[in-house]
Amino acid sequence: MPHPSETDQTSQPPDEFVSSDDPLLASATQSPPDLPGRMSPPPDGLVLVSTPIGNLGDMSPRAVAALKAADLVLCEDTRTSGRLLGFYDIRARLAPLHDHNEEGRIPGLLAMLRQGRRIAVISDAGMPLVSDPGYRLVRAALAENLPVGAIPGANAATLALVLSGLPPQPFLFMGFPPPRQAARRTAFATMRAAERAGLSATLLYYEAPHRLAETLADMAEAFGPRPAAVARELTKRFEEVRRDTLVNLAAHYAEHDARGEITLVVGPPDERAPGPADLDALLSEALARVSLKQAVAEVTAATGLARKQVYAQALILQAQENVTDL
Repeated sequence: MPHPSETDQTSQPPDEFVSSDDPLLASATQSPPDLPGRMSPPPDGLVLVSTPIGNLGDMSPRAVAALKAADLVLCEDTRTSGRLLGFYDIRARLAPLHDHNEEGRIPGLLAMLRQGRRIAVISDAGMPLVSDPGYRLVRAALAENLPVGAIPGANAATLALVLSGLPPQPFLFMGFPPPRQAARRTAFATMRAAERAGLSATLLYYEAPHRLAETLADMAEAFGPRPAAVARELTKRFEEVRRDTLVNLAAHYAEHDARGEITLVVGPPDERAPGPADLDALLSEALARVSLKQAVAEVTAATGLARKQVYAQALILQAQENVTDL
């Protein structure tokens, strides 16, 4: 992610913060007539505020009110967040918070919180801290018993999960896979080992578009041809959710470049122990597409069977196919 300069910026001249008669603040603290109870006002102290992941209409009234009430808004990129704040006429002061400066900023931010100031944390899109900066600041504030609150909202991982058609629970969010192939394959192999030991959950990953094809190929090798989904540009004009097996998705994106923000959803392993017919079907499908070595690797990953057993059965199928062709 691009990291802006350390210079604080404002989306508009910060003459004063939100006034008591601000209509958006009022809408965040009052309930419509047909709903019970009241919406609570913005939390005090450190406030984590979810922002839209693409569609500005997903910004909640409470999120707007929390940012208007903040003495300082911490963000990843002041240029990106400045456009968001300007759209909603939010005049709070902006300052960058990212992996390279978070540790150094914590003492000064804690001092502000001790003085009773309200600090909001946002990311470029979605819920702060989810694959974004802010965790160390939250831990430091909690360690001093300073108030920490949050305003919920859009999140790409959970949206992709419910759109995937795969089991929604349990699920396991893994963030971004390692960018280097060797480390990525090791991470997937570790996950596959955990599945063989009993883990069964739908897996969620974020990925950059330029690495999507090779990541899907590594997933197919590790997890086999299980069902999955690629969700991209969620809530935006060109939103797409492609549902298929990992093998077919890897083949598709090897030939079609992906664009935009991407979430990968991988279905849980099939808990049924594969019988002889299942094994033959999986091997036949794989042998029709790839080499013997690759087919054995895919089916071994998909079934959890011993590689020697899968390899022996693959040789038998190849021999039968050769006899049929004579």
